[in-house]
Amino acid sequence: MRPPFLSTGLRGDTCRPGQFVVIFKSCAKVWDAKGGMTMEWMLMPYRRYADFSGRLQRKEYWMFILFNSLVAMLCVALMIAGGVAMDQSGQTEPGPLFWLAVALLVVFVLGSLIPSVAVQVRRFHDQDKSGWLVLLAFIPYVGGLIVFIFMCLEGTRGPNRFGNDPKNPTNSDVFA
Repeated sequence: MRPPFLSTGLRGDTCRPGQFVVIFKSCAKVWDAKGGMTMEWMLMPYRRYADFSGRLQRKEYWMFILFNSLVAMLCVALMIAGGVAMDQSGQTEPGPLFWLAVALLVVFVLGSLIPSVAVQVRRFHDQDKSGWLVLLAFIPYVGGLIVFIFMCLEGTRGPNRFGNDPKNPTNSDVFA
């Protein structure tokens, strides 16, 4: 499925000038090679903010991680661009753009804390494991690596005790 604005240009019935919400929701989406909306995968965990039940496929998890990384890199770039300002006594200190970027980063990290844990719990559920395995990350030196390996593993096929398979919710087999 190709987005209509890629094949025919911006159409008046899809994107009207001056309607930024319509433009954002219908035209500014990032489309992947299979025709799916990549941005939807990145923002889905924020819609399910504190939902610790159910399952989550790897694509949604890694797109969420990519989105968080991009936002963090943008804030760090703003901090670097904020640079150093000189005060009256000739001393250097971070400029106002630096502090704005720090504030944005702190707000983003605090707002993303609960969805990050929820996404990891749902990834463990996809592998038919308890969500409490998220606490493995607190093991010094190796905990983060263990959780990283679990996040890379494929989930169980078919339904498990946490719900239906997110890749195949109807559990239909093509060649059956």
